Amino acid sequence: MNLAPDKIIWLAVVGSLALLAGLAWLGRNRRGYFEPHASRDRVFRCGQCQYVYTDDEDVDHSRCPQCGELNGHVEF
Repeated sequence: MNLAPDKIIWLAVVGSLALLAGLAWLGRNRRGYFEPHASRDRVFRCGQCQYVYTDDEDVDHSRCPQCGELNGHVEF
């Protein structure tokens, strides 16, 4: 099998780019396992004691864990 020098260079460049693309894809997929994910919890602030806390995303009103006051979630 006799390859011309331009084809050898072309194969080396394409192979290197494919290797870099594969490593970038692998690194991006693995990074997702270790980075923290955004929380979907809602943020609440107590109107009585000013304590800031979170609760599940499907909760509209939540009791303050400090004083027991019923509070609505904070809109950002």
